[in-house]
Amino acid sequence: LSLKFGDIGNLKGLVIRFLLTTSYYQLSVQNWFSLHRLQLLYNHSVQATFNATRIHAPASYSFHCEHVSSLQRYDALLVPSSENDLSRLWEVTFIDFQIQGFNIQEGHFAYAKDCASFFSPAILMGLVMSLILLLVLAYALHMLIHLKSLDRHYECKASPAYFAQMKDSDMGDEKEPLRNSGNESYELRNQQFGKIYI
Repeated sequence: LSLKFGDIGNLKGLVIRFLLTTSYYQLSVQNWFSLHRLQLLYNHSVQATFNATRIHAPASYSFHCEHVSSLQRYDALLVPSSENDLSRLWEVTFIDFQIQGFNIQEGHFAYAKDCASFFSPAILMGLVMSLILLLVLAYALHMLIHLKSLDRHYECKASPAYFAQMKDSDMGDEKEPLRNSGNESYELRNQQFGKIYI
C-alpha cells in the first residue's frame, strides 16, 4: 500500500509504502493481517525502513491507533530496521492512524481493532483502587468475626442496690430503739441491708 504526496511543496516525490502480510491462525480460525514494514522513499530511492510491531488485526477488520510513531513517548510501534540504516535520522508519527489492507467494502473502513492495551494507566489505577477496597473490606470482616460479645461481662456485674418495700405494720417489728445521749435511734434487726440511723 503506497501513499504518494505528489506536488505538495517539499514533499514532492515522497512516497510512504506499507508492506502488509496476511496469515491464517488456527487458534482464532481466521485470517489476520499485519503491517510488517514501513518504507520512506524519496525520488524512487529508499530513505528509511521501519519494522512495525503490534500492528495487526483480523483480515475482516481495520486497525486503529491514536499514535503510530517511531518516538518512545508514543510507545514506538515503528522500530528502525537496522543500526546502520538512515532510519535513525527520521522521526515518523501518524496521528489517528487507521489502516485496512484486505476485504475493503464500498471504500469504507470495517470495524476497527484498537491498539489500546489491556493495561492502560486508567485500568491499572482502577485495579489498584479495587484491590485497596477489597483489603479494607477483608479487614472489616476479620474484625467483625473476631468481635467478642460483651453480654457476659455485663451479666457478672451486680445489680443496683435493692431494698424491699416494707409495710408499716412490719416496721414496728423490724426497728428496735437504741438508747443514746438525748437522740432517739433505731437499728434494723435484719442485717442484710446494713444499719441505718435516724
